[in-house]
Amino acid sequence: MADPKGFLKTQERELPARRPVSVRLMDWKEVYEQGDMATVRRQAGRCMDCGIPFCHHGCPLGNLIPEWNDFTRRDEGRQAIERLHATNNFPEFTGRLCPAPCEASCVLGINQPPVTIKQVEVSIIDQAFANGWVTPHPPERLTGKTVAVVGSGPAGLAAAQQLTRAGHTVAVYERDDRIGGLLRYGIPDFKMEKRHLEGRLTQMMAEGTRFRAGIEIGVDISWDDLRARYDAVIVCTGATVPRDLPIPGRDLDGVHFAMEYLVQQNKVGAGDDILGQITAEGKHVVVLGGGDTGADCIGTAHRQGALSVTNLAIGKQPPVERPENQPWPMFPTLFEVSSAHEEGGERTFLASTVEFLSNESGEVRAIRVAETEFLDGRRVPKAGTEREIPADLVLLALGFTGAEADDITGQLGTRFDQRGNIERDSDYQSTAPGVFVAGDAGRGQSLIVWAIAEGRAAASAVDRYLEGETELPFPVKPTDRAISI
Repeated sequence: MADPKGFLKTQERELPARRPVSVRLMDWKEVYEQGDMATVRRQAGRCMDCGIPFCHHGCPLGNLIPEWNDFTRRDEGRQAIERLHATNNFPEFTGRLCPAPCEASCVLGINQPPVTIKQVEVSIIDQAFANGWVTPHPPERLTGKTVAVVGSGPAGLAAAQQLTRAGHTVAVYERDDRIGGLLRYGIPDFKMEKRHLEGRLTQMMAEGTRFRAGIEIGVDISWDDLRARYDAVIVCTGATVPRDLPIPGRDLDGVHFAMEYLVQQNKVGAGDDILGQITAEGKHVVVLGGGDTGADCIGTAHRQGALSVTNLAIGKQPPVERPENQPWPMFPTLFEVSSAHEEGGERTFLASTVEFLSNESGEVRAIRVAETEFLDGRRVPKAGTEREIPADLVLLALGFTGAEADDITGQLGTRFDQRGNIERDSDYQSTAPGVFVAGDAGRGQSLIVWAIAEGRAAASAVDRYLEGETELPFPVKPTDRAISI
């Protein structure tokens, strides 16, 4: 422990400043300014080196947080990145995109603001890339076994890297034209610039992982053919079926799922020309849904030049402070002001959308909303509270209901559970022998840190399936959930 009194000397959280709103709305670069390493080291020194570090349990990856906090405090960056990479393949992703359940379970957080774990993490990996410490780790020998990974999001990439390093020949299949899944097309550049993804893919290719973009399994190659070609298959296709809102006017022009909108903008940012792009420029935009995807839509709409942005959530506004029914070290549901919310627009809670209203051309012109009331545990529109909100573009950011079932069910015969997820056993294996499932496809919509953890765990299960034993870590079981007491 570098400084046993660090948490007494420095009692406040210090985070990098966000670029001024007026500046960052003019580009698509990340919103945070470069962090000062002296501040990062000071914050890392607040880590208490607890006898029982609950941050380990808050993090599905089991990150060795006190250890790399200590090395950061001592300015020993090489040792810090070694400890960080020991449990996390992609800290440059989690350090930018994870909501940090580790911080919610930080022991210091009982009576002080918790350690800025997420900021320390991203500082470690950024320093490592800048200094050339992130190098390929090709296997010492090849096993002769082959594995197909279907889907190139965080779960698929984590599984592929682990299995490649174990000596298996791994091919990652992605139906989109570029590798990365939602990391590529679901996350706006202002949250994570794609150079971070490219840097990691360069390392993986040098290690021997093979990438096959623009190939949809079940269409271009049947699932049966894929199983015949490879010794094992891992399904990491995510929970991509969006939750719809079947109310009058749903089929009007201008009402879209959030991912239709975000994917197009990310492709434009990558240099593609999108004919008939869905854009917020010069429009009144309404975003339905109060989660991260909704915030991504808000930030994107501002940068595209929306006339106005309104964000509606059907539920109550979460509390600012940790509620009594979510005590430490649980991950609480709190009211947050993300960078996108800071950029403008109106947020309204307890708003139930009743109808989409059209103009004479069959395009959406407004939505009718009512106040939400709770009846017998159900959220319903309250009669007599209806009002209209102008809307030229409506984006549905209501979450996802599960994995796409048609091809995989029809060709593999795999079963789905009642939550819309692919069934699997305690070793991540589906009902089809030799076919494993990791990430949101088996778990349901979740966090990036859970996806990476499941990808690592599924890789361990596959390695044992192919070799009879494994030295790869198995950080989480399929039944594991968020920390509770």
